[in-house]
Amino acid sequence: MTPLRHEQFTGAVIGLAVGDALGSSWEGLSAGLIYDMGPSNKIVAHESGDPIYYTDDTQMTIGIVQTLLECGEIQKQVLAEKFAANYHPDRAYGQGARQIINAIGSGEDWEQIAANIFQGQGSLGNGAAMRVAPLGLYFAPDLELVAQQAALSAAPTHCHDIGVDGARLMAVAAALAALSRGQTFQRQEFLEVLLSIAQTEEFQWQLGHALKLGPYDSLSSFGNSLEAHRSVMTSIMCFVNAPDCYSDAVARAIGQGNDVDTLAAMTGALSGARLGISAIPARLIESLEDGEQGRTYLLDLAGRLYEHRQDR
Repeated sequence: MTPLRHEQFTGAVIGLAVGDALGSSWEGLSAGLIYDMGPSNKIVAHESGDPIYYTDDTQMTIGIVQTLLECGEIQKQVLAEKFAANYHPDRAYGQGARQIINAIGSGEDWEQIAANIFQGQGSLGNGAAMRVAPLGLYFAPDLELVAQQAALSAAPTHCHDIGVDGARLMAVAAALAALSRGQTFQRQEFLEVLLSIAQTEEFQWQLGHALKLGPYDSLSSFGNSLEAHRSVMTSIMCFVNAPDCYSDAVARAIGQGNDVDTLAAMTGALSGARLGISAIPARLIESLEDGEQGRTYLLDLAGRLYEHRQDR
């Protein structure tokens, strides 16, 4: 098994939470407005040191990690129960997720609701992708298993092919990012592997397009909204274009505008997985909330996931 490091697990989890928290105050604003009020590199510098608070992106990631610690794999019912147990209405959950989680908590047929939500097609949002990065590290380097487990992790809330494929790609991207530690980042190879994993036409086209772009080309064609095919590749490209600097990668994600908490969360997780927690500025880690399930809890949770993986 590839010897991933403890600090990569903490880097992925804290990198996700910090990105999520930094972006949360700017969610819904346009790229232009963020530039005028920020800009994004100033937002990420966070010179005030004021506390920052994460959203549902991080809270649902906690459920993924808890399930892996308890079961050693994704079990849909257990994961669904974790989502319901951790749920806090002030964490900015989307309406669809609230409906499903309420059904889980009240013992209703949540699988039927998840399959038929949003005009009977299931959700194609980025909610399954935003929470899946630690799973990629846990099952690396077996990318087929990573993708399979990521698809299972999507099931409680996302049944649409695009929503599921977004989760698969983000998990595999996290595994690849972690496995690239200590090496010169191979941009084309990274994207080509993801292209081989993609199952939907939307992501296959986007990855084919990504392979033609340079590091400074616009990412606007990949989108910045809550649909998986309008945000997952954006976050992946923000990481790919700045693979050796957490702050630069997350700043570019926030600078895209709109669903910036999730864009920054996914980008931050990938960067943390490759570079480790030491690459995340100490000011940002210290600013992350530390109440119930806050910074201290997240660090411990990520550390336990690393140890659990070692014992597999």
